[in-house]
Amino acid sequence: VQLVESGGGLVQPGGSLRLSCAASGTIFRLHTVGWYRQAPGKQRELVAEITSGDSINYADSVKGRFTISRDNAKNTGYLQMNSLKPEDTAVYYCNSRNEISLYSYWGQGTQVTVSS
Repeated sequence: VQLVESGGGLVQPGGSLRLSCAASGTIFRLHTVGWYRQAPGKQRELVAEITSGDSINYADSVKGRFTISRDNAKNTGYLQMNSLKPEDTAVYYCNSRNEISLYSYWGQGTQVTVSS
């Protein structure tokens, strides 16, 4: 199983980015897809996740600003990030978890930097 993230970068406060997570080698539609982030000196934290049945959970810090989605036909998950703040700066990781076996897979991470 391979997860490849893209879409990170440098953006000014108030700006937007869209992260993508392309999966291969697995039955993506049976997985919960999650986005996590890790800032320097901090623990990795859940940002948002979407189940195979499209149930969605967001961290309180991103509610109303971030939107998670998935396209099973493309084996891809997305994280639309709007109204970005400097405190959103982190490495963002995609996670894909098989809801039956509970095996979990991680992408390599993509850097998001929010700065003026």
